[in-house]
Order: sequence, then structure tokens, then C-alpha cells
Amino acid sequence: MSWFRRRRTEPQPEPAPQPVPQPAPVHLPNPDEAAVAFWQEWFELLPTVSAALGDGEPHRVEGEIGALVADMHPDLDFSLERGHRAIYALVITSQEDPKLRPYTDAWINAAPPEDMIWEYHDSVPPVPDPTQVTINLGARRIRLADVRVVAQVSDGLVDVAVYHPEFTNLDDAARQTMTFLPLDVTLGERLAGERLGRVETASTEPAGTIGLLEFRDLVRAIDGDTA
Repeated sequence: MSWFRRRRTEPQPEPAPQPVPQPAPVHLPNPDEAAVAFWQEWFELLPTVSAALGDGEPHRVEGEIGALVADMHPDLDFSLERGHRAIYALVITSQEDPKLRPYTDAWINAAPPEDMIWEYHDSVPPVPDPTQVTINLGARRIRLADVRVVAQVSDGLVDVAVYHPEFTNLDDAARQTMTFLPLDVTLGERLAGERLGRVETASTEPAGTIGLLEFRDLVRAIDGDTA
């Protein structure tokens, strides 16, 4: 078993001093002004987005949407997803970086009301039932229904050991992906970032494991969220 922290919470090393002059600092827009500008341009682009999605070719508009997102802040990520309440979902995420949260907060606060076509998320949301999800890793299809976890609560954080029967057939990179991905799918990006402490990849199934739905209930109970 190997222990490691969630990658997004690892401190970044300080850059080494440079002997050459540094480039001029990038002047980022005000988050509120950037959010207003995004939504104005989004509605202008929306007919093109709708046509691409209707044709099943989201790649046609990924570059244009990416440019709108980068205009708010170059480090934000986005995705177009199937919605839970609407047909489509637009997700713009800070990857739980506190420096980027003012931009996603302003963006979601300025978002239009959801409708039957679009919903909006400022972090990757949980899927309604992770046990119905199957992940394709190369030739392997990995059912999240087979994921088992052991959770230990300490000081409001949850240390987790994650096991899947296919771990023995995966390389190190794939095992790490399949350690974190079920947790994010189950909890959503924000709750996972707030409540998960240490995460362990288990090569054999530990004693006392639970499934992903039980795990979500446990973490939400700690967070005071029983929805």
C-alpha cells in the first residue's frame, strides 16, 4: 500500500530565482467584470454551441469556449457534460485552487437561471449513482460498483483506502487514476477537496469495506449535508 495526498492539495515548490529579468506581470480582469463579459459572449456563441452538440461534435466549439474561459482566468478548466437536471451542463472549475475561487464564484453568481437545456456548475458535481458508472481504461472496462473503500474519520477529515479487483491488472498510473476518480465521481470535486485527507491504494481488499453510496452518505453526514 502506498500513501499519498490528493494531488490538488500538494504545496507547489517555490520557483528557483531566475538570473534574467522576469516578464511583465499578467493583469487579470476583475472577477465580477470577467463573469459578466463571459456570459455576454456565451449567449452570442450559444447558437453555434447548440448546433455542434446537436450534431454530436462538441470538439467544434471547444476552442471557442476555451477562449472565453481563458479570458476570465487562464488557469480555469471547463467541460461540457450531460446534465443531471437539464440536457447539457457547462462546468467551469478552479480545481479547488483558492486563488481561482473568486473567478468561479463570480461566474456562477452571474449565471442565468437553469432551464431544460442547460445547467451550470462551478465545480465537478457528483454523479447521481456512481455504481452505475463504468470507466474505460484501454481495453479494460472497470465498474465503479465493484469499488470498495475503508474510511476513517479524524478531525473532520476522512482518510480512505480504495480497492478494486482490477487493481492487480493495472499499471501504477492507472491504479492512481482509479483510486481518485471514484471518490471525485461519488462526492463531487468540492466535497472531495474539503473532506478527504489521506488516500490509500489497497492492493488487496481490507476488512470492513463499504460501497461508494455508503461512503457518500458517511462523508455527507460529516459535512452536515444529507441531501
